[in-house]
Amino acid sequence: MHESVIPPSFMASLLVERRLALFPRTVTVASSALTANSAELTIGGCSLHALAAAYGTPFYCFDAATLDAAAQAYQRALARHYPGEAAVTYAGKAYLSRAIGQWTQRHDLWVDCTGAGEIGIAVAGGVPRARILVHGVNKSDADLDAAVAHAAVIVVDNLAELHRLTPRLQASATPPALWLRVRPGVAVDTHAYRQTGQEDSKFGMSPLEVMAAVRHCLQHGFLLSGLHFHQGSHFHDPAPIGPALEIVLDLVAELAATTGWQPHALSPGGGWGVAYHEDDLPQPDLEDYVRFVAHAVVEGCRQRGLALPALHLEPGRSLIARGGVAVYTVGAAKQTSARRWLFIDGGMADNPRPALYGARYSALPVAGLGREFTDRVWIAGPFCESGDILIENLLMPDVQAQELLAIPVSGAYHLAMQSNYNGARKPAVLWLEQGQAQLIQRRETLADLLARDAELTPPI
Repeated sequence: MHESVIPPSFMASLLVERRLALFPRTVTVASSALTANSAELTIGGCSLHALAAAYGTPFYCFDAATLDAAAQAYQRALARHYPGEAAVTYAGKAYLSRAIGQWTQRHDLWVDCTGAGEIGIAVAGGVPRARILVHGVNKSDADLDAAVAHAAVIVVDNLAELHRLTPRLQASATPPALWLRVRPGVAVDTHAYRQTGQEDSKFGMSPLEVMAAVRHCLQHGFLLSGLHFHQGSHFHDPAPIGPALEIVLDLVAELAATTGWQPHALSPGGGWGVAYHEDDLPQPDLEDYVRFVAHAVVEGCRQRGLALPALHLEPGRSLIARGGVAVYTVGAAKQTSARRWLFIDGGMADNPRPALYGARYSALPVAGLGREFTDRVWIAGPFCESGDILIENLLMPDVQAQELLAIPVSGAYHLAMQSNYNGARKPAVLWLEQGQAQLIQRRETLADLLARDAELTPPI
């Protein structure tokens, strides 16, 4: 890894320093010469310029040290604040590949899968059955079959699903345990599309439906072991979890009194947020989040005379988002009457979040970090949509065509939601660790795009 030789005046630049705080923990500003203009980003001991030359752009990279630190931080916080059994579940929907599945097992994480596809990826990545948990609001027959075959826990979303599961569980020699998803009627403060706990949410069951589901499971002798609820994703204040926990623990007390059943496990979901832009800093404190949830569960159970359940947290983005960086090449710069545009070789096909949620990002040029930041730019992709804008009105230096741009906090909900819009081929994905880069997903080819196609017979 290069040593930083940038003059102190440059390193004191508040804007650059704040943006660097969004990048993985191993980011450095390196230079082969004693000039600030030659300064460039390295991550995990790897030159982003060298990676672009070797693998092309756009590419995504994941810094192992940052991912490891996030998993360890959650586990340490749970050990400090929760006196009972506890576990951390990685939400595969944030991004799941065979390599990420392997990484989860470095830290004994559970993996939350939604459907047969994610289950298959987790299994291929070496995630054992004992750590696979399956979610989904409308599981298909294939999803249910895969869950019964490969999961330790199925989270049941609705009564219809439970009835469809019943014959499968009865026929299985090793049926998974069941958790029931409660709809608490309380959401967290986040974008409406990311809220899941409100009363009119499509997710979960009402307390009355949960009561019926518990009775059904007890009558059929199923291994019913937990309750789950989730209120939304990318929130920064844990306070709304409190009222929802009160509702769910009241339900647990009622179930204990009327049926004699109590959950061994309780999951209040996850969804803790991260900083995507320098204006969002400092990073939301996961210690505050874990402390709040742990203390609320302990106190709520004490007040109701309930046994302390195993506490499962399901962080997705806050485990992996900061560890990922997207790197693009600027193809052209264009000046209109009111805007300076930088066009890059990726966009809404590999990161639909700005178009879906109005998500706000930041960026840095990979090289030339010593330049003055004088331009207001709009960074857009090549796709045939006016909404294909990743970043708006960002202060940058005078970036020109063929320069590389790095967008931090790109590890979650980019690659998981990417598409082939306009024939886009999905980017290469790299794993960076101890100065070495390993390709964990190759770039798609034209042959990949055509592999599912069939010609009409006879040809038109």
